[in-house]
Amino acid sequence: MTSDSLKKIVFGKPLKSSEMESEKMQVWKALPILSSDALSSVAYGTEQILLELATVGVAAFAFSLPIAISIIALIAILVISYRQVIEAYPQGGGAYMVSKENLGMTWGRLTGVSLLIDYTLTVAVSISAGVQAITSAFPVTVPYIVPMAVLLVWTMVWLNLRGTSESGTIFAIPTYFFILCILLLVGKGIFDLMTGAAHTQPVHVMPSAMTHGLTLFVLLKAFSSGCSAVTGIEAISDAVPHFRTPSVKNAKKTLASLGGLLAVIFGGVTLLSLAYGIAPDPNGHTSVLSMVTEQAFGRGAMYYATQIATMLILTLAANTSFNGFPILASIMAQDKNFPRMFSFRGDRLSFNYGIITLGVLASVLLIAFKGKTDGLIPLYAIGVFLSFTLAQSGLVRKWLKERVAGWPRKLVINSLGALVSFAVLLIFCFTKFTEGAWIVIVVTPLILWMITKVNHHYDDVAKQLRIDLEQDRVCTKESLIIVPVAGIHRAVAQSLNYAKSLSPNVIAFYVSFSDEDEVIMEEKWEKWNPGVRLVVFKSRYRTIVKPLAEFIERIDTHVSEKQAIMVILPQFIPKRWWHRLLHNQSASRIRSKLQSDKDIVVATVPYHLNE
Repeated sequence: MTSDSLKKIVFGKPLKSSEMESEKMQVWKALPILSSDALSSVAYGTEQILLELATVGVAAFAFSLPIAISIIALIAILVISYRQVIEAYPQGGGAYMVSKENLGMTWGRLTGVSLLIDYTLTVAVSISAGVQAITSAFPVTVPYIVPMAVLLVWTMVWLNLRGTSESGTIFAIPTYFFILCILLLVGKGIFDLMTGAAHTQPVHVMPSAMTHGLTLFVLLKAFSSGCSAVTGIEAISDAVPHFRTPSVKNAKKTLASLGGLLAVIFGGVTLLSLAYGIAPDPNGHTSVLSMVTEQAFGRGAMYYATQIATMLILTLAANTSFNGFPILASIMAQDKNFPRMFSFRGDRLSFNYGIITLGVLASVLLIAFKGKTDGLIPLYAIGVFLSFTLAQSGLVRKWLKERVAGWPRKLVINSLGALVSFAVLLIFCFTKFTEGAWIVIVVTPLILWMITKVNHHYDDVAKQLRIDLEQDRVCTKESLIIVPVAGIHRAVAQSLNYAKSLSPNVIAFYVSFSDEDEVIMEEKWEKWNPGVRLVVFKSRYRTIVKPLAEFIERIDTHVSEKQAIMVILPQFIPKRWWHRLLHNQSASRIRSKLQSDKDIVVATVPYHLNE
């Protein structure tokens, strides 16, 4: 089986560029691909709120519902704001494009860096929470948390390398299955609450009394932890061009569907955790959602179905990032703010470099934090709220500058979005700083500096390669060709024939290690008489590359401006790959040395061996 055949089996057959439209997403497919991150937050959003409130006692849990309601209000603000981003920037890029065009390239780069960090953390958090769902249902799997997490990451990498259309179809079933399970759970819980089931307790929207020890700082920590539920909203605005026509309408419809579902399932699970009197597991082995489901349905078929659906949606939540990260990286690469290879599509029309890079970074995080969701959460959401703030601020400036139809209403919406996002960002930085948020705060400017250097490098390269169309003319130079030879054989003969077809000025260069070797080579060359002058250089230190470089240096000082030096390397290619390990690869070493030092044309003439 050839490597191409194996590649087709693993990743699918290559797609034509003309098939791009078929790879674009319909609304029903876009929802599982781009919204699974936000939808899956129900699995850990409520739990993170309760974990913070638990530090001052169970009585503080009564404040979880007001906190959840405030987060739902934040979701509504962001959904409305990002619908305007979609409308204003249908070419995609979301917050990055908004910031770049309205606040300047530096702020655009900062937004891009923030989102890339958030996408990476989204994969790590989602996968770790998905593994927690497995360990909740099957405690015997606890020792294998990290291997399971890394395996799930690379399963996602493989699926995304196969292409958007195929992965979207695969992801749709578990996503809608999860939505169905959670809606049934919320419905059953509300029914229990309304009928006064024995295992429920009354729930009040606002607590009747203040809990002892509960401070504003604790409430803010709980709020910031629960804000992990709003990450992923921005991914839809990044991917507008990847929607089927009409792309703007379909993207806005997907975003509205996401906002409605998120409000129902996040608010519903928080309400049920209060109704059933659920307290989070301090060891982190059993999730709050698992306990809520067990209270509602018992530990039967519906319980295990919901846990499996939760594990699947949390794994698929990473897919939001596997779409968002590569798309954003490709847009930044086109702006010379990221390595250029990230803008290239693979055989299946996916951005392979971005997908694989995200897989590597997420795996490193999971291994470093031992697959623990609680350890990763403090790093989470800073990047996305920074991007929220910059995007909304950019739109505020856009409306003030352009004053398009309906701009006062848009200005109010985006101003509110900017202020709320900035407030949440400050709360997150302040309350989570010592728990690990400082890592993101330090890493963000470091990566910003790195991609700024990347941009400067591309600008420097362009400046040095730029030509004056009126003054810079292409002039013909006669070549002086040097052919390094290690002996007399068919590969050398073929290279000399090619060199003589290009120029009459051909020199064969041979390095000897002894006087005897030098005499033997000169005698053989004279007998063969290929019509090319042989220059022999004796190497005292048994090296080939250095004498050749010194010879070229001498030639270079004597040739006229009308001559160019060219080196042609004879190289025989063995039939089997392992045969190459038996040869010294001197041609590769010579090429590397010469090309790193001077503007010398180096060409290789291959001679393929048949046996």
